[in-house]
Amino acid sequence: MSLAFVFPGQGSQSPGMLAALAAAEPVVEETFAEASAVLGYDLWRLCQQGPEAELGSTEKTQPAMLAAGVAVWRAWRRHEGPRPVAMAGHSLGEYTALVCSGAIDFAAAVDLVRFRGQVMQQAVPLGQGAMAAILGLEDDALAAACREAEQGEVVEPVNFNAPGQVVIAGHASAVARAIEVAKARGAKRAVLLPVSVPSHSRLMLGAAERLAARLASVDVRMPDVAAVYTVDVRTHASPDGIRQALKEQLFKPVRWADTVRAMLASGVTTLVECGPGKVLTSLNRRIERRPELAMLAVEDPQGLAAALAACRERPHA
Repeated sequence: MSLAFVFPGQGSQSPGMLAALAAAEPVVEETFAEASAVLGYDLWRLCQQGPEAELGSTEKTQPAMLAAGVAVWRAWRRHEGPRPVAMAGHSLGEYTALVCSGAIDFAAAVDLVRFRGQVMQQAVPLGQGAMAAILGLEDDALAAACREAEQGEVVEPVNFNAPGQVVIAGHASAVARAIEVAKARGAKRAVLLPVSVPSHSRLMLGAAERLAARLASVDVRMPDVAAVYTVDVRTHASPDGIRQALKEQLFKPVRWADTVRAMLASGVTTLVECGPGKVLTSLNRRIERRPELAMLAVEDPQGLAAALAACRERPHA
């Protein structure tokens, strides 16, 4: 039996997140206080009281989601939960995985993801970028729909989340055209997402160069977890390899379904999501439905207790 931890990205945040866990686990607020000292504002207050629009701003969302995942991981370790053999994160969640595996210091990562959010927002003027979730269309058919809709602009698949669930991103007008083409080709549903930054698309190439320059000065070590999967669905043998993956992650698609399949193929049988939310757990269950697999989410005291009990009942290598 092998255990893996997975960490969500932007979109799982909401005002009041982790409140119940914080009431039971002091390490949650302690973790957010560390992040607040770096940021210069009260991150915990923002996550509890909002306003929601401010929490949803990418330069605020990214530190918030990083701190949330690290806080849940620290609570797990304080209860002497078993260590995983693998970690992975969805988009921003890769940074959380790298912190929790000892590859990047938490304070350095908080500052880094704030900068990441800033350069992403600056890369495309507000209102000119868009993302949309396309449901019920094969990957190849959706890629063809995007090519048809480009018309000199950028729109492309950027999140391969689960079978029949893919996110596209690019110029807002091209995304709107791609939605109509995808529907004409048989998509069951197409939903414009409430974000203006076309993450993981070619429109992030300039932001990636700026991020790479910042990454060069960040201390990156080899993880103390056997396997930490990055955007290219593999592990890396050097700190420079990790830096390169973080640069490329900004303009390459999130291959979440492939990442989950790779972990399962390596022998992982239990996947624990470090909240908030249960987005990845829902996706994981769509990707692989084998009854012997345990897919658990930890975002509150009940989830933490249940996951600890389940993992102790299933000895992990």
